[in-house]
Amino acid sequence: MADFKFEIIKHLGSLSENAKGWKKELNLISWNGREAKYDIREWDPEHEKMGKGVTLSKEEINQLKNILSDLKN
Repeated sequence: MADFKFEIIKHLGSLSENAKGWKKELNLISWNGREAKYDIREWDPEHEKMGKGVTLSKEEINQLKNILSDLKN
């Protein structure tokens, strides 16, 4: 696997936690020194290991917000 760098610019919230302490989080992350994007993925308690996730631009996160607000319970 290729080396990459990341910096969690801002922790926005936790969605869930599993029995091993890994949390699914929404964070603002800069990948390889690029502009920070919104990111949803699981992290170990020390934020050293991560699971697969999805990274979204500001436009995409706003569109997701619109879709979620339109959901009927």
